[in-house]
Order: sequence, then C-alpha cells, then structure tokens
Amino acid sequence: NYTFTTERNIMSYETMTYLIYALIFLFGITIGSFLNVCIYRIPRGETVVTTPSHCMTCGHKLSWFELIPLFSYIFLGGRCRSCKSHISPQYPIIEGLNGFLYVLVFAVNGLNVISIIYALFTSALIVLTVIDWRTYEIPISINIFILVLGCLKVVLDFNNFFDYLIGFFIVSGFLLILYMLTKGRAIGGGDIKLMAVAGLLLGWQLIVLAFLIGCILGSILHLIRMKVSGAERMLAMGPYLSAGLFIAMLWGNGFIEWYLSSF
Repeated sequence: NYTFTTERNIMSYETMTYLIYALIFLFGITIGSFLNVCIYRIPRGETVVTTPSHCMTCGHKLSWFELIPLFSYIFLGGRCRSCKSHISPQYPIIEGLNGFLYVLVFAVNGLNVISIIYALFTSALIVLTVIDWRTYEIPISINIFILVLGCLKVVLDFNNFFDYLIGFFIVSGFLLILYMLTKGRAIGGGDIKLMAVAGLLLGWQLIVLAFLIGCILGSILHLIRMKVSGAERMLAMGPYLSAGLFIAMLWGNGFIEWYLSSF
C-alpha cells in the first residue's frame, strides 16, 4: 500500500507539473501575440492599447477566433480571411518563442515571483531585439518597462540593494564614457540605457557577465554575417546584448560560482 500510494503521489506530482508548464506556455504565447503588436506599432509611434488588431494589407478587423495565438495562423493557412494576403510567419514564431522561453525561465529558475519578472523581462528583450535589428533603435518605452521590473526586483531583494545600484552604473557608465569619446560612433544611447536598467534588475555581477557574453556573440556572429551574407560593418548591438542578458539571467550565477571555484 505504501509503495502504491507513493507511486500514485509521484504520478500526481508529475501530472500537476506538466499541467503548470502547459499553462505557462499558453500564457507565454498569449503574451507573444501582444509582443507582435508592440513590434509592429511601437516603431511607427502607434498605440498598442486602443487600436483593434487588423490585417496590415486590407485593414480587416480581426475577430476573436482570428486572434488565438499559434492556432489561428495554422487554421487560416497563414492568410488573411478577408483579402487572402499572406500573414508574416513572424507572428507564430514570436508567439511560440515567447511561450517556449517562458517555460524555460520557470524550469530553470523555479516557480516563484522572480521568475515572473524574468519572464516579462524576456518578452521585453524579444521586442527590443526585433525592433533594434530592423531600425537600429531601442525604444525608450521598452527600457522604461525594464526599469519598472528592475525596481520590483530591488524591492523583493532589498538586502542586496547596493549590488543592484552598482549594476545600474557599472556597465552603462563605461558605455557612456565610450559614447562621449567616440561621439556616438561606437555605441548607441539605447544600448547604454538598456544596460543601465538591466543592471538594476540583474545586479553588477550578472550585468558584467551579460555584457561580456553579448560582446563575444556580437563579434563572432556579425563577422560570420559579414562573410556569408555581406552584412554591413555597422551592427545592432541590442540583439546580442539581449542574448547575453538572457543567458546571464538564467545561468550566470552558476557560471560565476564555477569560475570562482576553479581558483
């Protein structure tokens, strides 16, 4: 009886865990649908709140069943129901990516309040990555949103206040000096603000690691792009910094502990 009860409890726990992660994924793809709105409208200065979702080609106002993340794209065959024009695959890609990364955040960091902040931070990084890749600009609204998340993190972990305060200045201060010395040719103002608000959220150790990872990724991947696709020398740093921030956020502490223990 004891063995049977234990096995049943284990199965119930596993079932509950799968259910929780399924709900997290569904929530993630729902937020991902909103991210697509932000990616399209923010660079154009349009509101992301009051204007109803519509077809970008014919203006057809989308019904509720055309707004179901992932599934609507599949059911509609990737076409507008009204004018039959192609719908960009960006929409299901962003939705699915956000859902997957939400699950990853909670799987690595645990089911807690900090993971909620990290998940929202991940969504902000996705939006600024796509926008910066296309426009070479990081919207101030995204940095303000990350600043709010950083303030929440500080309140929840106030005992380490000075770690977060140093994190706000340590990388962004260096980039600001670089910006002034090169008159903006080496780094953009949006990147400086991003590393400041992200440093407030992650603390000084993780933001330094994130910056190093982002620079390494940017150097390697952009050189490859220049060789393979003939990309210009100028690059958008936002996507690479975002990758560094995400990696440091989830695995940075473990990497730092491993590195320090090797001495």
